[in-house]
Amino acid sequence: MRKATISRKTAETGIEVEVNLDGTGHYDCRTGVGFFDHMLDQLARHSLIDITVRAEGDLHVDDHHTVEDTGIALGQALVKALGDKKGIRRYGHFRLAMDDTQVAAALDLSARPYLVWNVDFPSQKIGSFDTELVREFFQALSTHGGITLHVDRLHGINSHHIAEASFKAVARALREAVEPDPRMAGVLPSTKGAL
Repeated sequence: MRKATISRKTAETGIEVEVNLDGTGHYDCRTGVGFFDHMLDQLARHSLIDITVRAEGDLHVDDHHTVEDTGIALGQALVKALGDKKGIRRYGHFRLAMDDTQVAAALDLSARPYLVWNVDFPSQKIGSFDTELVREFFQALSTHGGITLHVDRLHGINSHHIAEASFKAVARALREAVEPDPRMAGVLPSTKGAL
């Protein structure tokens, strides 16, 4: 089974992440940041990756360290669970509609982290959650997961919908990329001999 557990402890946060790439989308995410937990639940459900997160952070300061460090730990867990990456599809893309919003996500599990983020929010907050933290999460996930990730907002006027569509679109692209390819069983999806 392609599973991994990551523990990350700093002066600002303590994060525990478990993933199962061959799961059913089960989620159990508790970070102390309600909207962020809702987004992590979407990531799990729509990627079909089982994700468990326990985070304790300096929320008396703000949500930034908790959100970013969760992205770091989740990216590290994905790398560990993917192992040598033999037999995976490697690439994924998805265009997701949610009410007023449409978001496109494309990614490559290349071990070459790069984020292209063309997502603007009409408001700075969703409840008490800073919308700029959505990008911070995906930057951390991309960097520590070795993911080339492009996310583009094509339409959208509601910040909640834009954030949620972004998480769901990335989830569906990730689902495709981590899936075993029956035509590539045991084969690395690269001509370089390493990913």
